[in-house]
Amino acid sequence: MNSDYTIVLPDADILARLCGTNDCNLKLIESHLGVPVFTKGNEISIEIEDSAVREQFKFIIDRIVDEISESGDGGTDMVRSILVNGVDDSESFDAGKYSISIAGANHRIYPKTKNQAALVGEFRRNSLVFAVGPAGSGKTFLAMAEALSLLMAKKVNRIVLTRPIVEAGESLGFLPGDLQDKISPYLRPLYDSMNSCLPPELVHRLTENGIVEIAPLAYMRGRTLQNCAVILDEAQNTTIEQMKMFLTRMGENSKIFITGDVTQIDLPKRYKSGLSHAMKILRGIPEISIVELDSSDVVRSSLVRKIVQAYENEQESE
Repeated sequence: MNSDYTIVLPDADILARLCGTNDCNLKLIESHLGVPVFTKGNEISIEIEDSAVREQFKFIIDRIVDEISESGDGGTDMVRSILVNGVDDSESFDAGKYSISIAGANHRIYPKTKNQAALVGEFRRNSLVFAVGPAGSGKTFLAMAEALSLLMAKKVNRIVLTRPIVEAGESLGFLPGDLQDKISPYLRPLYDSMNSCLPPELVHRLTENGIVEIAPLAYMRGRTLQNCAVILDEAQNTTIEQMKMFLTRMGENSKIFITGDVTQIDLPKRYKSGLSHAMKILRGIPEISIVELDSSDVVRSSLVRKIVQAYENEQESE
């Protein structure tokens, strides 16, 4: 039986970033697997007949390539995080089980922490999910990836993206352009998430054809959202009235993903956050999921994680 197991990568540049400076990442992978790893051209391989080790090797390489393709990050911190959260650790999670596959995408989307995996699980389990956590914790990106997966698998007919527009000195009505031109800057993070999941030309076609619709939260009034995946982003900036209005738009065969960060509320002081209020009164309803992420889920940048942790520590000490 041939003991070689080879994975062909998109190109040699991806392989070089996967290996890291002076093969530092490769050494981490070898140490974790307990077998030598060989590279040639755009191929990476191991020599072993054990199917479990082969599967783990494929899982690790797929995860690293996914991260490099998504963010360009080929650092040792990222590789260590993937190895720590591997499928062989009884204290970890099965990232493969909670990976998101999008038809037309070049790679799968993997959760990077236990909380992120739990969030994907709740996206699949319930029709209304609140995802709350700090910047960089993956809540908006995973919501977008799941919505695109549902759309491309034809489980929903369209995606609706919305955000409350908290104006800062300039009325939306006086901004130049049509509605999409006016609100596009507010929805830029959602566009960025889409472009990380699908080729830009496909994203453009979906938005041009209205299959992916963008609208300010105020435009949701009077509508019934059926057969669609809806993402309400920056939900901490909704008022209680806006949140109630939005939640009652939900129709048949719809998925509603609500994301926000209750530590970054930009509403005038006279208003209470609709997100905080909704989480308080809706918690405990079996059909509604509330997933709270924290600084440990900020895996994109170790510096951002430390910043978020510092702010969390300050709040706990007050």
